[in-house]
Amino acid sequence: MIVLLLAAAAVAGWVDAVIGGGGLILIPVLMASTGLPAASVLATNKVAAVFGTASAAFTMVRKVGVPRRVWGYAVVAAVCSGLGALAVSLISDDVVRPFIIVLLVAVGIFVAFKPSFGQGDAKGTATRTRVLLGLLLVAAIGFYDGIFGPGTGMFLIMGFTAIFSQNFLRSAAMAKVVNTATNLGALAVFIAGGHVEWGLALALAVANVIGAQLGARTVLGGGTTLVRYAMLTLVVVLTVYLGIQEFSS
Repeated sequence: MIVLLLAAAAVAGWVDAVIGGGGLILIPVLMASTGLPAASVLATNKVAAVFGTASAAFTMVRKVGVPRRVWGYAVVAAVCSGLGALAVSLISDDVVRPFIIVLLVAVGIFVAFKPSFGQGDAKGTATRTRVLLGLLLVAAIGFYDGIFGPGTGMFLIMGFTAIFSQNFLRSAAMAKVVNTATNLGALAVFIAGGHVEWGLALALAVANVIGAQLGARTVLGGGTTLVRYAMLTLVVVLTVYLGIQEFSS
């Protein structure tokens, strides 16, 4: 069981670093093999995700670079994610899930039929209006990550690319920084509630970091084309996953 969990954490770290969505791998494995309550599963997964995403962010920021404003975005995202985690019991998955499925399909169609999207300038364009739109984006997605979560990294990459007219690689580096913050915001709420299984969580975090480092190097080696195809793949996987949940509930 431990070997299975560590392997799942490593694969989840790789997937998270490439495009996001590692929780789709690790959370079901944790649920099936540990018998932990749902809150503990989510909290334990968040610990692994925080370490893995942070390590991928560090590697990608060193290679690609990010604008200074992204650190302010990260603070806003962390606060909004924590608020989302606190509000999670107030908003039903049955309300959020159909909306996200429609949004995912729209994203997939847009990326598939607009090959030039994400191939823009490495540094993009940052007017005052665009910076403000970026702030609203991270606030909304941070709150979403605290409540629900699937596709957070992908939505951040799409949003940053659209707002700043930059390439996928720079957007992915920015998304990793912000996604680390959203994970931290939600994790703080879980820690306060005493839901984390620390021994297991830290072991999984080590495996997640290894996978995330491999994933970050995969992204840097594959460039914007890899991120585009990874995004389309994640759209399909998430749509099927959420669709199954919607029609079986």
